[in-house]
Amino acid sequence: MTAIDALERIWSAIDLPRESLAHVSLPEVAPMLRSSFHVGAAAQTSIGTAALAAAEIWYRRTGQRQQVSVDMHDAEYECTGHFTIDGLTPEVWAKLSGLYPCGKGYVRIHANFDHHRDGVLRILGLPTGDVTERDQVENALSKWDAEAFETTASEAGLVVSKVRSFDEWDKHPQAQALAKLPLLAVDKIGDADVQPFSTILEDALPLAGVRVLDLTRILAGPTCGRVLAAYGAEVMLVNSPNLPNIDNVVDTSRGKLSALIDLETEQGRNQLHQLLREADVIVQGYRPGGLERFGFGVEALAERYPGLVYVALSAYSHEGPWAGKRGFDSLVQTATGFNHAEAEAASSDTPKALPVQILDYASGFFMAYAAQAALLKRASEGGSWHVRVSLAQTARWLNSLGRIEYNHQTQNISYDDVLRTYESGYGVLRSAPHAARFSVSQVDQARPSVATGTNEPVWP
Repeated sequence: MTAIDALERIWSAIDLPRESLAHVSLPEVAPMLRSSFHVGAAAQTSIGTAALAAAEIWYRRTGQRQQVSVDMHDAEYECTGHFTIDGLTPEVWAKLSGLYPCGKGYVRIHANFDHHRDGVLRILGLPTGDVTERDQVENALSKWDAEAFETTASEAGLVVSKVRSFDEWDKHPQAQALAKLPLLAVDKIGDADVQPFSTILEDALPLAGVRVLDLTRILAGPTCGRVLAAYGAEVMLVNSPNLPNIDNVVDTSRGKLSALIDLETEQGRNQLHQLLREADVIVQGYRPGGLERFGFGVEALAERYPGLVYVALSAYSHEGPWAGKRGFDSLVQTATGFNHAEAEAASSDTPKALPVQILDYASGFFMAYAAQAALLKRASEGGSWHVRVSLAQTARWLNSLGRIEYNHQTQNISYDDVLRTYESGYGVLRSAPHAARFSVSQVDQARPSVATGTNEPVWP
């Protein structure tokens, strides 16, 4: 399946105008990233869906068509997530994050956040903090069965995955639940008046005037918000003052306002409601049920704010026994068979990760695509809309694209001619620009990223 074939299927699955497909180009080239999976095509396709939806909105608002194209290599560069601040490249992984052999099988541990790291160390009976080394963790895990450790860690609210083959994953109850779900869902969940797009001039960006609340922290959700900002939306990043962030917030905050709100307090909840009164879209990456306890579940908000588009990201979807399970891209890759399959393709004796966090990035672009699709539907038929995307559903889609021959040569990616300089509240930011090219709209020119909490939680 080519990238354009994949895009056409995704576009048609939620009944968007087929005539739009004549205005997108996804040129076929040999992928840059080395994998036995179509990682390059997945990057190109997912970015293409988001860009084409923006072009469709621009057409609705201007009456004019424009062409959209996505170069595969540009898409791959964007999905590496590579950036520098003042010439320095932040470390991607904490010391204890990664794959480990157990007494039986392998597990991947995500220890980038201190509380996740310390929780794993307590289970293993090791000292918490930064003093424990990888060899100590490996020695402790030699006494564990991989699945038993995964289960124990998950029950403690930690993020650990057992390395499975595709055959093992296909037999898992969660995989069977996913098999019944589409790649993404765009569902009407309440009545509301039609909200047509306002007319804009041709030099305006497609999402000018659209307001988006971004309640996400890691990669997929923040990528969605960054793309919507690149297309002209006013995006307010809302973080909790009680939760840590990752270094990528420097890059994924491009184009966004940034405020802190503590939903544990009445004041914080009131602040979020004030923002929601004027919001078109809310994007959240909490586990299923995570926002309900604060009164910000999808049903409650659809009733209180008719016409709202509510975009929800999860690790393993909203269905199945793992619906509430924590997970990040690397963990979902491991659990669903990719690390095992890549190792086989590379003739490796140990599990091997995909070359980039493609589940995060593709899911983020799909979220941006589906959010815009919901806005298009709201403009034509009214209603409140619920968008659902999960890393595991994206993983299933990636696998459906088929396999390619693995390139065994060592790969060195050069960023010399790729990175663009952006203003930033963190220092001089150098990052890969958005890969989509529009024949008219000059996207990716939005406000600079600012430090978390720079702005008051009030729309300008």
